[in-house]
Amino acid sequence: MPLSHPRRSALSEQVIAELRHQITSGEWPVGSRIPTEPELVEQLGVARNTVREAVRALAHNGLLDIRQGSGTYVVATSELAGVMHRRFAGADPRHIAELRSTLESAAAKLAAERRTDKDLRQLETLLARREEVWESGDTEAFVTADATFHMAVVAASHNDVMTAMYADLGEVLRDWLRADVGAGLTPDTYMDHARLVDVIRAGDTEAAAKEAASYPFLCNPGRFTAPSGD
Repeated sequence: MPLSHPRRSALSEQVIAELRHQITSGEWPVGSRIPTEPELVEQLGVARNTVREAVRALAHNGLLDIRQGSGTYVVATSELAGVMHRRFAGADPRHIAELRSTLESAAAKLAAERRTDKDLRQLETLLARREEVWESGDTEAFVTADATFHMAVVAASHNDVMTAMYADLGEVLRDWLRADVGAGLTPDTYMDHARLVDVIRAGDTEAAAKEAASYPFLCNPGRFTAPSGD
């Protein structure tokens, strides 16, 4: 009885691994369009069908999104991240905000206790970048800068499991932030994160947890309605 899904060739697996590496290494960041099929054929030195199979495999796994007439875009950095994005794409925005608040509060508390001098330098650099992008008025660039800053706070917790989980939820959280900020950057949606860096630097665990927990509802508080309790 023939197999319905014959095993991929070793060459196809190599191309899939190479394309996955371009994504996971950050060479092709989330939101970017990958090279066209002819460009990948030339770069990799393989047949068009092999490239097409590899792209389709990564699209099936949730890392890529093939958009007819536009190109193929990176939507996640791992298979699990792709699953998370599909699973929670239609979730209640308030629930996403509550999840973000919980994770970031716990991570900030640990970061205040465990951060290194290198972590602090990274946070200061990313904080400055976030503020520069805000001033530029580029909404998508701000979403990326803000997400990168918060990812660094979580990484400073030095809890590998928490950091990996947060990274896998990254595109879900970026979708939430895009919707929360809206089409333009306005003064009423600005959140100053300098105090968070200050309390992490000071090692004040409780203040760090409280500060991080306050952010998710500051962008557009009117968009969320508290449960009535009825």
